Amino acid sequence: MTLAPLTPATPAADQTAATGTSSECTIPVTGMTCAACSGRVQRTLEQTPGVRAANVNLMTGSATIEYDPGSTSPGALVETIRATGYGAELPPAEVDGESLLESQDRARAEETHDLKRKFGVSIVAAVLAMIVSMPLAEAVPSAVPDPLMHLMMPVNRAIRALAPWTAGVSPGTWRYLLLALTLPVVGWAGRHFYTRAWAAFRHHGADMNTLVAVGTGSAFLFSLAMTVAGDWFTAHGIVPLVYYEVVIWIIGLILLGNLLESRAKGQTAGAIRRLIGLRPATARVTRDGQEVEIPLNALRPGDEVVVRPGERIPADGTVLDGTSHVDESMLTGEPEPVTKGPGDAVIGATFNRNGAFHFRVTRVGADTVLSQIIRLVQQAQGSKAPIQRLADRISAVFVPIVLSLAVLTFVLWFDFGPEPAALRALAAAVTVLIIACPCAMGLAVPTAVMVSTGRGAELGVLVKGGEALERAARVDTVVFDKTGTLTEGRPAVVEAVTVPGGPVHDDTELLALAAAVERLSEHPLAEAIVEAATERGAVADEAREFTSRTGHGVEALVGGRRVAVGNRALMEDMGVHPGALTAQADQLASEGRTPMFVAVDGRAAGLIAVADPVKASSAGAVARLRRLGILTVMLTGDNRRTADQVGRAVGIDRVVAEVLPDGKLVEIRRLQGEGRVVAMVGDGLNDAPALAQADVGIAIGTGTDVAIDAGAITLMRGDPMATVAALALARRTLGVIRQNLFWAFVYNGIGIPIAAGVLYPATGLLLTPTMAAAAMAISSVSVVTNSLRLKRFAA
Repeated sequence: MTLAPLTPATPAADQTAATGTSSECTIPVTGMTCAACSGRVQRTLEQTPGVRAANVNLMTGSATIEYDPGSTSPGALVETIRATGYGAELPPAEVDGESLLESQDRARAEETHDLKRKFGVSIVAAVLAMIVSMPLAEAVPSAVPDPLMHLMMPVNRAIRALAPWTAGVSPGTWRYLLLALTLPVVGWAGRHFYTRAWAAFRHHGADMNTLVAVGTGSAFLFSLAMTVAGDWFTAHGIVPLVYYEVVIWIIGLILLGNLLESRAKGQTAGAIRRLIGLRPATARVTRDGQEVEIPLNALRPGDEVVVRPGERIPADGTVLDGTSHVDESMLTGEPEPVTKGPGDAVIGATFNRNGAFHFRVTRVGADTVLSQIIRLVQQAQGSKAPIQRLADRISAVFVPIVLSLAVLTFVLWFDFGPEPAALRALAAAVTVLIIACPCAMGLAVPTAVMVSTGRGAELGVLVKGGEALERAARVDTVVFDKTGTLTEGRPAVVEAVTVPGGPVHDDTELLALAAAVERLSEHPLAEAIVEAATERGAVADEAREFTSRTGHGVEALVGGRRVAVGNRALMEDMGVHPGALTAQADQLASEGRTPMFVAVDGRAAGLIAVADPVKASSAGAVARLRRLGILTVMLTGDNRRTADQVGRAVGIDRVVAEVLPDGKLVEIRRLQGEGRVVAMVGDGLNDAPALAQADVGIAIGTGTDVAIDAGAITLMRGDPMATVAALALARRTLGVIRQNLFWAFVYNGIGIPIAAGVLYPATGLLLTPTMAAAAMAISSVSVVTNSLRLKRFAA
């Protein structure tokens, strides 16, 4: 397998990669919690002089920026991000992408642990606050009845029975006790909501933290006023209601949502972690004739490594001696082990099954195939799909709209609502603020892209980004190159026929004479004849006086006999009459085989038929694509007869034969001109222009570096079924993204009006702020959970 470096394997100092007159850097960003956060950072970066493009990903917590190094620098871009109110640091020079992932994992683990503690404190405080609120609820009924309070009434009666003295405690005392329970939650557990909201306000922005801070802050300040000046309000005819327990429950439930969301986000990068975890920690090398075990990072190109049965191969290299069967399924998705012997390439992190061998290391660290795959997947997970733009546009105005709706809700309830109008207006406005969830919109697309690209890597399908994934989901036409894609790409002798009573005794002698001549030829079919003769043990004298007739064939002296191997035109030039072989040659050609005539001393000796066998899975893959409603086309430079035969064998809808590389490009454009979304599957150098022209270039990973670089999707194995897996995964991913966006939009579109009280006049239904907090937590978690279903995708 040959893979070109997917990104420069240079130290990460500023994570830059020169691209002509522009450079690119990736900067970790902290503090983003919703689409409004990432959107604000991205808009600020895009407006920065010298920045050509910026992509801020909420899921990965990073900003990828293409910039003009003559106008700005990574350090200046870090300051630009910080100016928006979020944290940013350049990674150290020695940190690579995998180390950054480990750092992110540690940060997420710390965040999860912190959220657990805060949620635990909040939920205990919430339960205690509800118990303490019971006497107040009996004395002063709430403006908005809370079902949770009704559930707690039996608890209150039990407390009264066990501690009758509580009946004599004044309402003011209960309010101060509730205040004492609320202060740690607001000042510690939920403190980050307020600090982040203030930071956003200072930078002329608003996000999810703004909604939570305004909602809970207004309820807390109202309750604080009622607590401190309760007697004054009572004297003026205003019932001193407090909403401390509501504030605690809101913060507690939102923290629960954040905790579940953080755990789910951690699972989205599971595929990369599993790939990294495949590497062995040590390698056994030969030094001065002795086997020495060294750490993996001490391995260097040129080292000779010993691999025993049941061990993982520590790095890429070439087998020196020994044979084994190696399981490469972790990279290619191919379940069958691959036989390895001297001269064969082995890939780091693959599993050695039942043999022992020595190999020489050729690539280590960031240059290995596994590292390249990990980098490609990380780049893909940090990219955005075009469908994300809709969510980004809505998120940009979402929070200001919700704040306006909350103000409108308060005014309408205050002016037209039943008494106590002011309290009902406050409760409804807080409910609107709390139920609104920009998080779901921000997570809808990136979570699905992250899980999908990771799952694809496990299946041997490498997708270069969200845009390629979305385009692949819309493909309705797949164009295959024939050789090496639908066929094995290795011509083989499939039949040898001798002329009865001719100059050779049997097909073994025929192959021996033909192979002796073809050993001196560079034609691809010559190798097939030589290989077939070797397998049969057919040996003849060394050829002399070799002559190649371009476009016709070759001839030479073998053991004193003049032997010619070539097409019918060669026979005619030499005055050889094939006789009955002509009909047999026509029959073989109609079956997609290439007939080669053999003449000895001017007499027809026989025919050798060479063919490129069709891959066993080609027909099944084409059938699967047709069931998906995809038109299949085969392009090839081969003759029409051969192409048609292969097309019939695999069930191709349309065959285009005898085309040069430029002709392939023209055919792709013609299909696109018909309004089709075209995917091109190929593995050769002459496929690269067509792969680049297609809407989705799918490169076979066993092919050339150029083709892989041109493809938006790379298949790590040559099985045509991998093409089906890639397109099916893309379609499933787009379906999940649409489900996520539908849920996010419907949730907010329905939840906000209900929270505002639109159903109250007709049904009396009114949500409480606590219900809104629970709904908000469920909303974002449900989106991430839905995306995680892609981990179970099977082609």
